[in-house]
Amino acid sequence: MLKVIKSLVIVLLLLTNRNPVLGTTPTPSIEGYKVKTVVIDAGHGGHDPGTVGKRAKEKNVVLKLALELGKRIKDEYPDVKVLYTRTTDKFVDLSDRSGYANHNNADLFISLHCNSSPRSKAVKGTETFVMGLHKTDGNLEVAKRENSVILKETNYQQKYKGFDPDSPLAYIMLANYQSAFLTNSLRFAQHVENNFGKFRTSRGVKQAGFLVLWRTTMPSVLVEVGFLSNPEEENYLLSEEGNAENAERILKAFGAYKRAVETEE
Repeated sequence: MLKVIKSLVIVLLLLTNRNPVLGTTPTPSIEGYKVKTVVIDAGHGGHDPGTVGKRAKEKNVVLKLALELGKRIKDEYPDVKVLYTRTTDKFVDLSDRSGYANHNNADLFISLHCNSSPRSKAVKGTETFVMGLHKTDGNLEVAKRENSVILKETNYQQKYKGFDPDSPLAYIMLANYQSAFLTNSLRFAQHVENNFGKFRTSRGVKQAGFLVLWRTTMPSVLVEVGFLSNPEEENYLLSEEGNAENAERILKAFGAYKRAVETEE
């Protein structure tokens, strides 16, 4: 099993050798590689509402978006299998979300969330995170908020090896995870923010320690689709128009990413 894992890591390192943020030159992809399975993760759910606006709950906004995004991917790319960590209002442990993606040999993991700013209602826009060490206090605060969901899980200290979501030091241990997949995670994240930036405010691609991305064995991103603390953006995220537009932006990013990493037979 260890030899198999090492072989897979080598393959993935070969696949993840271009950083679109830094603009390095890509080497050829492995011949015949295809993006066959994508797992879409609607954050929070059940007794965990996530961040809450005046009218909206994060868990509901992202579930609606996840289902719409999945439908559009299926329609546009019928050869791609689309799976969901949840399709109803239920609570799913963070470890089970990544475990589900791993079990199904997913090629891409997309976790959808809504943001919040306790300091200002004027803050708005999208931002897409990949696994890594936070570069700013703001990135750390987002990770701490999203990771605090583990406090609602049973036996979370055992399950996450004593990880404390409130301790900045705890995030250092997460920094090296996902390193084999970082380049392609960044590649997809950049496509997401490029597409959002054409029509909305993009806050860019960032790195931080998110437990939901911790153990995924494929390129993975966490997309914050907007701020529920901003009344205007909350209304947009609740609207049918906003939901459809956000799904379309991520669909376009998925298509661009798929074309970038695949080779023609």
